[in-house]
Amino acid sequence: MKRIIIFLFIALPLISLTQDKKKFGIKFHGFVKTDIFFDTRQTVDAREGHFLLYPKNEDLDALGTDINAASKFNILAIQTRIKGVITGPDIWGAKTSGLIEGAFFGNIGTDINGFRLRHAFVKLAWPKTELLIGQYWHPMFVTGCFPGTVSFNTGAPFEPFARNPQVRFTKKFGKVNLIATALEQVDFVSAGPYGASRKYLINSAMPEFDLRLEYKSEKFYAGAGANYKRLKPLLSIRTIGTNETISLKAKDYASGMSYYGFVKIAPKPVTIKLYGIYGQMLYSMTMLGGYAVSGVDSTLVSGEYAYSGFDYTPINTLSFWLDFNTNGKKLKVGLFAGYSKNLGTSDKEYDFPDGDRIYARGANIAYAYRIAPRLIYNIGKFRIAPELEYTVAAYAVKDSTTDEFGVISNPKEIGNFRVLLGAYFFF
Repeated sequence: MKRIIIFLFIALPLISLTQDKKKFGIKFHGFVKTDIFFDTRQTVDAREGHFLLYPKNEDLDALGTDINAASKFNILAIQTRIKGVITGPDIWGAKTSGLIEGAFFGNIGTDINGFRLRHAFVKLAWPKTELLIGQYWHPMFVTGCFPGTVSFNTGAPFEPFARNPQVRFTKKFGKVNLIATALEQVDFVSAGPYGASRKYLINSAMPEFDLRLEYKSEKFYAGAGANYKRLKPLLSIRTIGTNETISLKAKDYASGMSYYGFVKIAPKPVTIKLYGIYGQMLYSMTMLGGYAVSGVDSTLVSGEYAYSGFDYTPINTLSFWLDFNTNGKKLKVGLFAGYSKNLGTSDKEYDFPDGDRIYARGANIAYAYRIAPRLIYNIGKFRIAPELEYTVAAYAVKDSTTDEFGVISNPKEIGNFRVLLGAYFFF
């Protein structure tokens, strides 16, 4: 596989096809980026703090001192990126194109600096229809309306953030687009009994579905969509009985719906973006949420009762953000503000004797919010961009209460200041 990728990157620039006196091939773009950042406390993040989500909860030592109230500093260039834009001859009356993009972010923490595939797709474009097949942004990450943060988190966990293998169909009706997508998971995956894995969606034998309607003009862009996801957390359920261990085939699924909407207003001096989502099982979108076991079924086997099925209930999450920036070519001033609320599960969580079975991110967080002002200064192909990011997570602590739906009362706010400086060179 590596030999094929190397061959494509070397050979494709040398290939040119001619159709109606047009040349086709591949052109490379990208940027070199280094992030320098300081945090006032330990954080929940990825790649040694590069992809920041929110501050860690208190971890008190024997004297009651918070272990996580410790600052940290890092310098990383792993977001450096290369992109190959491919054009080719028409097929079936459609213009063809493709894209290959990768970065040095790695796939897991121990693979930091490793080359990682971001996007890889082919696109067929007719005058009023478009078909995209390959890996690209999840449709809930709206490429025409996302935060302009300096931080690579791009507004997560308040903004959906995921890239997925997919088949995306777009039908154009003038300024209105209808977009239908079927997708799977590869890097951004769901949580479950065996940790985070793409297998829960694969074993459901059904792709995730998304449908979006949008309107787009020169200075106004708005839309709304709905998303459905079904997971199969277990293939079998194991019960340790008095006389023997019993395993039975699992038949149950976890499923959830999400609804989202967005608006982008772009008059000449400024750009204002708004996004909101009410979603279920949003773990795979790098957001707060997931699902929990809400009930069990038992069957008598060999004189003992064994678990034969689990009922699952999704965790409901409300999240929205605002992003503002000026539109100067050399200097841009911007601000991101986001808020996310854990609304609890749709049904009561089942009370297992050995503890609840919850598969989620931030199930112990009542709400979170972030304020992040930024400056972006461009000099030719060079950019310098400072950003201050203040993120708060409200955790369930000793004096808090959590009801049967997982709703937290009287949480404690834990905050982190991040000072970030990004340096770019585009090519």
